[in-house]
Amino acid sequence: MAEYDRDWVKLYYDEYGKREWERWEVSPVEQVKFEVHLHCLRRHLEANDRILEIGAGAGRFTQELAKISDKIVVADISPVQLQLNRENAQTLGYSKSIEQWIECDICDLQPYFDDAEFDAVVCYGGPLSYVFGEREKAISELLRVTRPDGLLFLGVMSLWGTVHHFLPQVLKVNPAMNKDIISTGDLGPDKSAASTHFCHMYRAAEFREFLEQAGVVIEVLSASDCLSATWAECLNDVQQDEATWQHLLEMEIGACREPGCLDMGTHLIAVCRKPG
Repeated sequence: MAEYDRDWVKLYYDEYGKREWERWEVSPVEQVKFEVHLHCLRRHLEANDRILEIGAGAGRFTQELAKISDKIVVADISPVQLQLNRENAQTLGYSKSIEQWIECDICDLQPYFDDAEFDAVVCYGGPLSYVFGEREKAISELLRVTRPDGLLFLGVMSLWGTVHHFLPQVLKVNPAMNKDIISTGDLGPDKSAASTHFCHMYRAAEFREFLEQAGVVIEVLSASDCLSATWAECLNDVQQDEATWQHLLEMEIGACREPGCLDMGTHLIAVCRKPG
């Protein structure tokens, strides 16, 4: 597996800026993904939970977490994203729900957080996809700071789902390079001809095995989207009718958990429990 480059990740998200907030709203397809992620939070989090949100970015999920709990710690490797997160919280009126904003690396939480400090950890957006070969260290740290019987909400990039979503662009890449990417799941600097977005993309079976080896109990394993992934051209009309839109979301949430659909969304989502 490719090597984790902390400096690249920090620089990438520093430069990504406000797009990290906007990306969940740029199209109805992205909004479907957001709602599937959000459904897991609403279904499993409790009002009194103390929550660590790591890799929080500009705060699109922070805003939603603040509707559930007023005990949130926000963490990110990017100082620019942390500043945007703070500004959005203040502008949109939920800053009182945030205890702290902390710049840190998911693989080294020891200087910042005690053992079993949080009832839940939210790690959406793919931080576990950026740490490559240090993923065992990262999941170990997330588990360490979670209390026994606490929950982890994890999101990673999906290999086949990404191919599914970006198939026309994928087919323009050299076939030998595509075969190597699909074999390893790695998009690294040596594959810059295919993408300048470096990450490890998981198969659903690989993600499940990784989590089981980490010792968690998997409560939910889901794709981020499958039904709507290739129907962007008609979703604008669907979204105009609230009843039809809600019906789509209900079907999407159900379909994304079917074993045959897990690999068809751009992200994989897991809700895991730390054994008591």
